[in-house]
Amino acid sequence: MILNQVNSEEIPEGLKLPDSFSHLVSDMKNNQYDAKTFALMLRATIMKLETEIMESRFSELMNKHFAASSIPRGIHCLSLRLTNEYSSNAHARRQLPFPELLPLVSNNSYHHFILSTDNILAASVVVTSAVESSLEPSKIVFHIITDKKTYAAMHSWFALNLVSPAIVEVKGVHQFDWLTRENVPLLDVVDNHNDIKDYYHGSHITETNLSDTTRKFASKLEVRSPKYISLLNHLRIYLPKLFPDLEKVIFLDDDVVIQCDLSPLLEIDLHGKVNGAVETCKGEGEWVMSKRFKNYFNFSHPIIAKHLDPDECAWAYGMNIFDLRAWRKTNIIETYHHWFKENLDSNLTLWKFGTLPPALIAFKGHVHPIDPSWHMLGLGYQSKTDIENVKKAAVIHYNGQLKPWLPIGLEHLRPFWTKYVNYSNDFVRNCHIMDS
Repeated sequence: MILNQVNSEEIPEGLKLPDSFSHLVSDMKNNQYDAKTFALMLRATIMKLETEIMESRFSELMNKHFAASSIPRGIHCLSLRLTNEYSSNAHARRQLPFPELLPLVSNNSYHHFILSTDNILAASVVVTSAVESSLEPSKIVFHIITDKKTYAAMHSWFALNLVSPAIVEVKGVHQFDWLTRENVPLLDVVDNHNDIKDYYHGSHITETNLSDTTRKFASKLEVRSPKYISLLNHLRIYLPKLFPDLEKVIFLDDDVVIQCDLSPLLEIDLHGKVNGAVETCKGEGEWVMSKRFKNYFNFSHPIIAKHLDPDECAWAYGMNIFDLRAWRKTNIIETYHHWFKENLDSNLTLWKFGTLPPALIAFKGHVHPIDPSWHMLGLGYQSKTDIENVKKAAVIHYNGQLKPWLPIGLEHLRPFWTKYVNYSNDFVRNCHIMDS
């Protein structure tokens, strides 16, 4: 009866709590507590311990968030050394692809892959894994897009480490004439909107709420990664404009590894749709394959509630087949811009996760589901990933914070990525990027 009574009472302010169980026993003996006082002390002590445990867990998640957002020293070193090589070595500056191969960059009988990244090591793994897994590597053309500061280093790497017979083109965003503020309003919005800067670069500690579950808090941190306001992360929405001569492409994120020939994907009939993608509302994995619109959007907001179905199946970015011919006949880009602005005008309250939500709306009605075996997700946060399933998947995706090139990456999943790192390369060795 006393325990039930104490459970509903407020803990008295200034109640001095013992530091340990032995201190509690000692206090009881010395002060001859009655049953109610003892019950209050016990409840207050347990609540204090629970709070300390939650604070410890949140601190761990915060540290992991900072580790995931940082650039490892070795990868930073690689970029600096390759940039210097671009300045001093004519071979590092040679044209990519070679002049005689230039017509093939827009030849639609070839298999075109597009990768947008500023991570040189990750880009090398994606390209190498695709070429080594292909049955016809001579038919592969990789279009790598990077930012201006990384361009020289990225170009140097692929000029000095040819992946013949495949073809690689490296372009910086500054080399696309179409990428102007008039055509890409996101550039102005991201640069000038203070709420966005505060949201992605402000203090995350102010968002800490001890009533959150650790999973909810982890999600809050993940969506605040600065990568979500990087132009490189939004570029895929402009593919029909950036590559006006291409008809069908595969777009890859830089945290994937290709384990089999992907050319059959380009032969899939998308039935007039624009985007071939794996749906993420079906299959195994509580986190990975249980995503519907309600997981991404704020359905308590009237605008979202009016336009979207909470039970509609979501799909994955990371490995997508895009029919650029069909895309050019749609208003997908304009819809993306509209909803991006709508979210800003609503003080970033329409959705919870990065760049996928506006794409889920923009591509609504334009997605053709492909077999899940083509794209396995979750290797960047799902520690219980089945190794046998990983071995069978065509593309494995380290989406999440635990990237394989980071010290916090999952050790048992890292070898699927490191097998494609060239540890004998002088630049890799001199930057001490070691095979763990």
